[in-house]
Amino acid sequence: MSDLVPSPDISRLPGGIRLVAAGQAATIRVPATSANLGPGFDTLGLAVSLFDTVTVRTTTSGAVTVRVTGEGAGDLPTDETHLVARTLLDTLERSGFGCPGLELEAENLIPHGRGLGSSAAAIVSAVLAANFLLPDTDRMDPAGLLQLCSTLEGHPDNVAPALLGALAISWEKGRVFHSARVPVDPSIIPVAAIPASSLSTETARALLPASVSHSSAAANAGRAALLVHALSRQPEFLLDATQDALHQDYRAQAMLPSATLMRQLRAQGFPAVISGAGPTVMAFAVGEQQAAEIERLIAELTTASGQDQDWRILRLAVESHGATLHPGHS
Repeated sequence: MSDLVPSPDISRLPGGIRLVAAGQAATIRVPATSANLGPGFDTLGLAVSLFDTVTVRTTTSGAVTVRVTGEGAGDLPTDETHLVARTLLDTLERSGFGCPGLELEAENLIPHGRGLGSSAAAIVSAVLAANFLLPDTDRMDPAGLLQLCSTLEGHPDNVAPALLGALAISWEKGRVFHSARVPVDPSIIPVAAIPASSLSTETARALLPASVSHSSAAANAGRAALLVHALSRQPEFLLDATQDALHQDYRAQAMLPSATLMRQLRAQGFPAVISGAGPTVMAFAVGEQQAAEIERLIAELTTASGQDQDWRILRLAVESHGATLHPGHS
């Protein structure tokens, strides 16, 4: 995350309600994320090079206006009920501040409901924007930002890589969320197969059993540990490291085309997983040649299946820097 700069003095309304200063502006860019990565259920997440960009400006209008381009344009709210606007205002309120007026522009490239962290990106952009608008004495430190974003999202597996970049390992201790950033081997190239249909996280989670066997838990613990090593140091272990025993098979019935494609890719020796709650399939290539092979195979498999389903194939990169905030706007 980029350093934050001091904001102007605040004004007060009758009754002592504090307002952040009008005339402030910032642009926040947040990457998409792929959580779980197979065995790392609710603990591992990877930032990838697909971005939502939000520009905020405080005004004296007393109104909240939102303009959306890209994903969700024409469908998402354009007032204070928009997720970014609502989260921004709620974050200010948590610190005892109001907003004199707000203009928000959202350029969305992250697909919604596809398991690529769109809601986490919205929450991260809103919290970073609100933190910027506050006086410097009231701003949260990085640990506070992670805690609030994770609390609002419900878990840290997407917000942590969105904030930190690269691979994030997250855990909770005493109701406090923590995360460690791990650099990723530069040869690894994520290739996403994004279906036209969406799937809600709530629907996917409802398919999970209340308990699993010790053998399944042990298998995933070992694979998750191996996955961190494979992503950071030895990509040749990625196929074994991305094997899951906790969630993907249980959720398959809600996304059969995605589950089928993932299994077909793995049968051909390519490490593939369901991204987050799905239904996007994320495969990991080692080098450009293998990325091209995966892209070609995905196109062949999805065409041969005869599915009534459109797929978008994107060759991405691991995003190492995470969310950025730039005062002012272009």
